[in-house]
Amino acid sequence: MTTILFNKPFGVLSQFTDAKSPTERPTLSGFDLPKGVYAAGRLDRDSEGLLVLTDDGKLQARLSSPKFKTPKTYLVQVEGAPTEADLDPLRRSVTLKDGPTLPAQVRLIDPPGLWLREPPVRVRKSIPDRWIEVTIREGRNRQVRRMCAHIGFPCLRLVRWSVGAWTLDGIAQGAWRRV
Repeated sequence: MTTILFNKPFGVLSQFTDAKSPTERPTLSGFDLPKGVYAAGRLDRDSEGLLVLTDDGKLQARLSSPKFKTPKTYLVQVEGAPTEADLDPLRRSVTLKDGPTLPAQVRLIDPPGLWLREPPVRVRKSIPDRWIEVTIREGRNRQVRRMCAHIGFPCLRLVRWSVGAWTLDGIAQGAWRRV
């Protein structure tokens, strides 16, 4: 069994080919990953961070299926300056177009010491931004982005830091390691 922790850069698709675009977009095939592994879950092209790849179908199903409720933690830079009270709806549950979310663990954090993103996040001098840490136990399409927008604080940058007990700690952007 092979399991890989990969620090996916911004702008990279979490698949090995891109058949949908007439122009070639960066994919996982550009990172010298072992043959036969596939992403356990997805990470949007405009999100960064931990992507678990494996050749173990049972592990892939356990990590990506909502019925197992594997925790996934994200470091999120949001536009605006939310307070703890602003984040309370996420802790209870918010109702998105595809239904109510499970309660999330959410807290305000100091800006994390992350790599620089390319291209850089667009910062507006007249609008503050804050970092929050969000842990969810489901994984709907663009869920964390939609949750933050729902409470009035759109995402500027979203980095998945952990999946279950695995973290990005010590893995440079675009790099990977076996576990």
